[in-house]
Amino acid sequence: MFIFDSPPIDADTLIDAVIDCEARYVNHPADRGGPTCWRITEAVARGQGYHGDMRKLRRTAAIAIYRQICWLRPGFDKIALRAPQIAAELFDTGVNMGTGSAVGFLQRALNSLNRTARDYPDIAVDRDIDPRMFAALDGFLKARGEGDETVLLRTTEALGGRYIALAECRPSQEAFLFG
Repeated sequence: MFIFDSPPIDADTLIDAVIDCEARYVNHPADRGGPTCWRITEAVARGQGYHGDMRKLRRTAAIAIYRQICWLRPGFDKIALRAPQIAAELFDTGVNMGTGSAVGFLQRALNSLNRTARDYPDIAVDRDIDPRMFAALDGFLKARGEGDETVLLRTTEALGGRYIALAECRPSQEAFLFG
């Protein structure tokens, strides 16, 4: 989880933080994603047009992939304009579990915090960022205030308990729980 005290949060800072904590090339036998470099799976790299040896994936290529797939495509850059800490959490969760899972956690949190739809209507948990989700986020920030972004952040993180559940069901995944 990344928490920065001063907005705005930019993609470069988030991407550098992910890459800096990752090993360059890993092919862990328990990793269902197979070979990775900078935590980017071979399948993702291939999908973005990289055809070389994963051991040789350059940092600049990894940065471009993260920016496109984990920041721009899901719309986290637009979330950052409203709620920078939420965008940072979505990015981090998206890198680990997929951006759809991250968005789904936020949608569930927004539905749980709308005081039974008094502040804003429930939204579909469809894992997509769309105008209804922006309206819900804006409704939350208006009803609760921007200072309460932390409550939304903590609720979204709590839904990330799925990490623990995965490790409990598949002990081989414990290797990825820390970090």
